[in-house]
Order: sequence, then C-alpha cells, then structure tokens
Amino acid sequence: MISKCFCGSNDTFEQCCKPIIDRIEPAPTAQALMRSRYSAYVIIASQYLIDSTHISQRANYSKADIEAWAKESHWQKLEIIDCKKGLLNDSIGEVEFKAYYKDSKNILQIHHEKSVFKKESGDWFYVTSV
Repeated sequence: MISKCFCGSNDTFEQCCKPIIDRIEPAPTAQALMRSRYSAYVIIASQYLIDSTHISQRANYSKADIEAWAKESHWQKLEIIDCKKGLLNDSIGEVEFKAYYKDSKNILQIHHEKSVFKKESGDWFYVTSV
C-alpha cells in the first residue's frame, strides 16, 4: 500500500514533497514550501531546511540543532490553518499551521506558527514566524 505524503496531501511523498526537497522542482507556492519543510523534518533533510531558509536568516539556524530536534521528535501530522498570498504570482506569503509531534518523552506537542515566506528569483524561502 502506498501511503500519503508526510505533509498530509493526498499525493504520495514521491509525487508531492520529495521533488521539492531533492530540488528537482521548485515549490510553486508558499504552502508547498511549508509542506516540503515539514516533510524535511520527518525525513531529517537538514540541509534542505537550511537551504530553503532565506539567506538573511540562515545564521540563526544550525544543521546540528535542526537534526537534533528532528531526530528526537516523532512527527504525527501537519495541519494548515490559513494561507495569505503566497501563490504562483506572489512574492510574499504567510502560512499558519500546526505541526503535531511527540517529544523525546513521548508527550504530544503542537507547534503552532504563522510563517512568512518570500519568493526570490522564482524560489520560495522561509523568512520568519510572526
């Protein structure tokens, strides 16, 4: 049985987030980038998480910290709450989401965030949370 993508779409990982994480296809929208970043945490694709962060913010993140958090978290599901802009012809967008995961003590946690994204030269980047 083929399972749905980690991000919760109805497509498989190979059809949905993997081509974006592998840089075969760019994320067409801010939401697609958000979904791919969630899937990247699930598969611990730390370099992609750094590369998909806006250059102005990369110094705030370390590969080791990303990997540690991703490894100690057991990702359950992604819930998209709201999207503002962030479509194909936009240059900015916001995605509000909840990421459900179990921490190292097996306690369910909910990471609720509103993320800001920016598109430059055709590629979407995560900028910050508000």
